[in-house]
Amino acid sequence: MTLHDLPLALRDDPAMLEVLGRRTAVVAVPEAARPVTLAAIARIGSRRPLLVAVPTTAEAERLTSDLGTLLGEEAVELFPAWETLPFERVSPGIETMGRRLRTIWRLLHAPTERVPLVVVAPVRALIQRLGPHVEDVAPLVVRRGEVHDQVALVEWLGHNGYRREPQVEHRGEFAVRGSIVDLFPPTADAPVRIDLWGDEVDRLTRFSVSDQRSVADLDEVEAFACRELLPTDEVRDRAAQLVGSEPWGREQWERLADGAIFDGMESWLPWLTTDQRTVVDILPDGAQVILLEPGRLRDRAGDLLAEEADLASTLARTWEVGEGRSFPALHVAFTDLFGEAELPVWTMTTVPDGPDVATVAAMGWNPVVGDGEGLTRQLRQLIDDDYRIVVAADSEASAVRLAALLR
Repeated sequence: MTLHDLPLALRDDPAMLEVLGRRTAVVAVPEAARPVTLAAIARIGSRRPLLVAVPTTAEAERLTSDLGTLLGEEAVELFPAWETLPFERVSPGIETMGRRLRTIWRLLHAPTERVPLVVVAPVRALIQRLGPHVEDVAPLVVRRGEVHDQVALVEWLGHNGYRREPQVEHRGEFAVRGSIVDLFPPTADAPVRIDLWGDEVDRLTRFSVSDQRSVADLDEVEAFACRELLPTDEVRDRAAQLVGSEPWGREQWERLADGAIFDGMESWLPWLTTDQRTVVDILPDGAQVILLEPGRLRDRAGDLLAEEADLASTLARTWEVGEGRSFPALHVAFTDLFGEAELPVWTMTTVPDGPDVATVAAMGWNPVVGDGEGLTRQLRQLIDDDYRIVVAADSEASAVRLAALLR
């Protein structure tokens, strides 16, 4: 048995049997059991992917990690929110934008086997409007033995927000030395080297930033864009129109109209598209939404919208936008998220709101840090009560020691 099998233990749980197949449902799940319950819904339910909304980024990251353990890392995607404030003239992190673009591509265009089982999103990412060209998101894929023109590779990297440097050290950079193209994709843990023989990819390797030496051969490289807002024809035309209609931002509009890529360009996204789409709107047929702690989600979304409105009001005066003019919003109201989408939407609470709410019977584990005897006492008591026990350890040695204590 592996941890990937653990969610299947809930196949016959009364709460699961009660809610599976419904379009709307409320299910109460103690916090400690959320990951395994969500993994069970993804595995035994008929709808996928699941879009799981959580109140904060920290909770989203923790849940993504837990679900990756139970379902496999490739089965789970975190759809992160920008770290920047609305209208802040700073770009979000390269890794953040790359992960968002990868999630969008996997939802819209990936082959069936690569569509994630679960996408986890903090509410800030859930209510954020997407860029004007998300349907065009696609990675650069390079395989050993394929034919790729070096000039075309370099042009693709430059157009998609990669920065050319003498030596690659950070995500979003690329370098060219003779027939070698080095790049550091935004979603990769290490940079990769494309060694060309003429136009043929002779070798693909992962290399070390510290000494620039190749450390492992690869069969394939997948690189996503480093920018969520790119100077497409649509974006450039819209920016050119803004030069006349919004003269207070002439400097930025002209740079965008000229096709420039610069730090902070994403902050102008609300002006450059009329599209109100969010990640909810690009979910494929058969998807399902699960809202964790909906009260907290609504409160957090309301706070974000109020914060954005306050910033807009202050900046309108600072930038001398003009009397009575308002900024377009980066975020949409939480109540508008599911108006157009015909999706099953469940809510998951920590405790039942009433006697009729389906409830997963579970409880947290008493802390046993540094108390090996206390741990074994709890485990023996569960065994005596006829529970089936699955214990996960960080290493085989830890598991062997624990097994010895229980004998």
